[in-house]
Amino acid sequence: MNSPPIEWVTYQLKELFINATRQGPVPRHVGFVMDGNRRFAKKNHIETAEGHNMGFDALAKAGFTIAVCYKSGVEAVTVYAFSIENFKRPLHEVNALMEIAKFKLNQICQHGDLLDRFGVKLRVLGQLDLVREDVREVIDEAIDITKDNNKCVLNICFPYTSRNEITTAVRSIVNLSTTPNCPPSPSFSDSSTTSTASSKTALAGLSDFESITEQTLTEHMFTSDSPPLDLLIRTSGVRRLSDFLLWQCHQDTEIVFVDCLWPQFDIWHFLPILTDWAIKQKKKDKTAAAMRRQEEGLGQRIPVR
Repeated sequence: MNSPPIEWVTYQLKELFINATRQGPVPRHVGFVMDGNRRFAKKNHIETAEGHNMGFDALAKAGFTIAVCYKSGVEAVTVYAFSIENFKRPLHEVNALMEIAKFKLNQICQHGDLLDRFGVKLRVLGQLDLVREDVREVIDEAIDITKDNNKCVLNICFPYTSRNEITTAVRSIVNLSTTPNCPPSPSFSDSSTTSTASSKTALAGLSDFESITEQTLTEHMFTSDSPPLDLLIRTSGVRRLSDFLLWQCHQDTEIVFVDCLWPQFDIWHFLPILTDWAIKQKKKDKTAAAMRRQEEGLGQRIPVR
């Protein structure tokens, strides 16, 4: 399977499937709950840290998640890398995760060609004041390197929970409602967008809480600059959201639970999900178009007096 002819054929098949995917509807925003690293390590009798390391590799290695998403036409990818609740794990595991994140972000700083190739801007969303200073420095450096990319976005939620995100959004809105010039809470790292929520609210002129709408909250979420969430995928067979993108999961978000563990998740798991999403989206669009035609027909038959 590793011989050059087989690898060439496999690569050509991947490109064929990716190009076929581009022909149909493509989700603009895809989220991943990267679950199963610890179970993968236990199953394969390796250290837990190595399982997490392989999980990060599964996200970033050429030809998979990032490359496949952006080649297919996806505009934004949001991944759940580290929950605030993960700080309750054993200290050695938390430190190992921090070191892995630091190492992988350093790799991006040194070899950011994959992100540059697709014009991907990196953003880190979450409660960054909980992260060690040396890790925050690397985060800032990686973000600065990709700040001029403007075709796609990679949101890394680290450390993050959706309840914390919603709470931060509410606090920011309240502060701006009472003090219009007060900037939003610095809960994500992206020098180009930290003032976005503040400016939108200032323009909206929130003079009282009655003027706060669902859209106001959406504009203050960490993902405010990303398209609506179309597809959410969780690996490991666990069927729950685990406090991830609760606000962003709207009535049309397709949620898919995959039985394989995250380090095993590859293009052959992912492309069928994209294809299935496109088929369902075509059916929705066809139904919506038929309903519009029916409504227009009824309107034409109503006599005007």
